[in-house]
Amino acid sequence: MFKQLTGAVRRLFSPATGEVVTVNKDELKQTQSAAAVMSVRSPSAGISVASTLSPGRLAGILRNAADGHARDFFIMAEELEERDLHYASVLRTRKLTVSGIEPSVEAGSDSPRDVEIADDIRNLMAQPQVPELLFDLLDGLGKGVGVCEILWNTSATLWKPRDYEWVDPRFLKPDRETLRDFRLLTDRTPIDGEPLSPGKFIVHKPRLKSGLPLRNGLARLVAVMYMLKSYTVRDWWAFAEKFGIPIVVGKYGNNASPEQIQILLDAIASLASDAGCAIPDSMKLEMQEAASRNSGGTLFKEMAEWCDAQISKAVLGQTMTTDDGSSRAQAEVHNGVRMDIAKWDAWQLSNTLSEFLVRPYVDMNYGPQEHYPRVVLRISKPEDLKVLVDALSPLIDRGMEVQMSEIRDKFGLSEPEKGAKILTPTAQMTNPLPAMNREQTALNRSQPDVLDMMVDEAMKDWQRTGDAFTSPVLELAKKSDSFESFLAGLPALQKELDADEFATQLAMLCFKARSLGDVNDG
Repeated sequence: MFKQLTGAVRRLFSPATGEVVTVNKDELKQTQSAAAVMSVRSPSAGISVASTLSPGRLAGILRNAADGHARDFFIMAEELEERDLHYASVLRTRKLTVSGIEPSVEAGSDSPRDVEIADDIRNLMAQPQVPELLFDLLDGLGKGVGVCEILWNTSATLWKPRDYEWVDPRFLKPDRETLRDFRLLTDRTPIDGEPLSPGKFIVHKPRLKSGLPLRNGLARLVAVMYMLKSYTVRDWWAFAEKFGIPIVVGKYGNNASPEQIQILLDAIASLASDAGCAIPDSMKLEMQEAASRNSGGTLFKEMAEWCDAQISKAVLGQTMTTDDGSSRAQAEVHNGVRMDIAKWDAWQLSNTLSEFLVRPYVDMNYGPQEHYPRVVLRISKPEDLKVLVDALSPLIDRGMEVQMSEIRDKFGLSEPEKGAKILTPTAQMTNPLPAMNREQTALNRSQPDVLDMMVDEAMKDWQRTGDAFTSPVLELAKKSDSFESFLAGLPALQKELDADEFATQLAMLCFKARSLGDVNDG
């Protein structure tokens, strides 16, 4: 067991400044980014941005965000996830693809100290709060930055995170010099904010393209499609209200009294509460249609679906896994594109955890190290195991040597324990294995037929049983000087022949052949 650091004040490396700073245990325990009603960090935004989007307003929001004034952009990005079902679905899919991965840890080196530190980090990453931490950090996919505050437990010698709190990006402000480092708004500095305390915050800035973090958020791409789709859906409902509801028209004659007209209006109201009118019989009422009543709804539907398709391209990199009309083969091919994006997300998130969580933890508990452990989020590509088995079986039959442990790992099967019941093929259960010293067929030779084996077995004893039956006949043939004399000597020879053993062997072989046929025929 290696020595751990002690004391209420410890030192760690600050990624923001590149310098070694001191941290106090009391400061690490306190929550620094909590919201409060009477504070610059209000729990509620107080305004809605997405509900009043127009081309001019959206252009201003995006321009201000690129200049470092991103409050309205963060509010809009949050509302897009709440208002657009399709965007919420595909963005959640992308987040869960990575946040559901079980983190693994690689030691900095093979030295005993680095291995022990890596084991400690594995215990840290096994905490139940870690999957939620990954999900909250991936909030940066939509907004350009995702920040979580580490709440430390410093009561023991080993300082460990006890929980992680998501930080509302409304509470963050990029620095004026670079627009890359984010600061926390406080009551003391409500305009520019204060630098994030080292060891207290995990800052994830996904790189979807090269450039500033605030120009990398997916909400910047999706906002235009959301605005266009909102106009489309609004017009679609107006179209349905005008042409989707039947209109009741009542007509009255020129001599109708006001009382009769009122009776007609009451009748129309009782029949059609939404659409109805009363006009004189001599008047004519027409409704001008801009498009066919039957095809007008299809136009709006296609426009809305086109917007959804563009959102899928922006978030998932493809549309096949969200389209109803896509074939399974097409979806599997395009799913590879999405997996490439997921691997990139996992790689970036691994770097963030290693820099903002693992290194501060190691520095505060073990001191600065030459090599630090690394958190790895691996995404394994799904493999068709049936195809693997079909490809390997003939190769193994031809003598190819394959390590059994590798195949077990492919299927996720463990090595059988000693004494455990083992499943075996049916052929092995019915036919016992031959002795190790018995002659066997080579791997590159076909297995012999059962009937051939029976013939071989009979021919082994043929010399012994056959000689007693055939040798006297051959001797008679040698002594005879003609065929007639050979035939004349056969009756006398027949009395001397011993064919009992030969007949018994022939009967046994016939019995075995008949039994084998009955078994194979069921």
